[in-house]
Amino acid sequence: MTAPHEVVRLLTLGRLSAEGERDTIERAVAVECPVAIEVDGFGYAVMMMTPDRLEDFATGFLLTERLIDRVEDILAIEPFAAEAGWIVRIALAESVRGRIRDRVRHRTSDTSCGLCGLSGLEQLDRPVTNRPPAPRASVEALFAALGNVRAHQPLNARTGAVHAAIACTASGNILTSAEDVGRHNALDKLVGTLARAADDDVDFILVTSRISYEMVDKALIAGVGLLVGISAPTSLAIDHARTHGLTLIALARPDAMLVAHDPHGCFA
Repeated sequence: MTAPHEVVRLLTLGRLSAEGERDTIERAVAVECPVAIEVDGFGYAVMMMTPDRLEDFATGFLLTERLIDRVEDILAIEPFAAEAGWIVRIALAESVRGRIRDRVRHRTSDTSCGLCGLSGLEQLDRPVTNRPPAPRASVEALFAALGNVRAHQPLNARTGAVHAAIACTASGNILTSAEDVGRHNALDKLVGTLARAADDDVDFILVTSRISYEMVDKALIAGVGLLVGISAPTSLAIDHARTHGLTLIALARPDAMLVAHDPHGCFA
């Protein structure tokens, strides 16, 4: 699979040297390329993303798009390189194949925002079957996880250009992480990783990006009780968290965090 970063030579725009020359440096840059998602022969979406862990991404994407209910609904995932990027071909079980046919029949456009194939605003209200559990993490656990984030961002350490989604236990230990140039893609990779591993030790997810509607929605599908972000939430994200009972904490900093929604009074 394509390496998630490549090294390029770049010209610096610092002060001119005594000879009137500028310096060049070698720097790692994050790879971004199109990844086409084909489901049961239908072209469903083209995502601009970091082309690694595509099986995890495809699994999480199918779950958060409500095209499947469980990992067992996937019969096969086959990523392969194409001339312009990557193609991920997916075969689904007969019990869920009607969903892709219905979505493609009514779709109007493709986006990379996590709302692929929706034909009207009314479809934004997509079902969330289970209420998320009350988080068990303490404030100290949140700060502990936040303090270890950089150690779980190897690609960002090299490139400074990618987002991370990180799964944490109630004690603040970090179980696993996923990185991508797209924040939605990073979270889909994490959701897919957790689903494929059937990991039930996750208490909360920490994201290194703003918290939008789609990020809250993906956290709900992942079944966690708490979503923490280092940036601010949007109004629709807060509304979605309130509607479905997700605990939401934003603007996570080393010295303070903002409680956007706390339905269980865990951080009162």
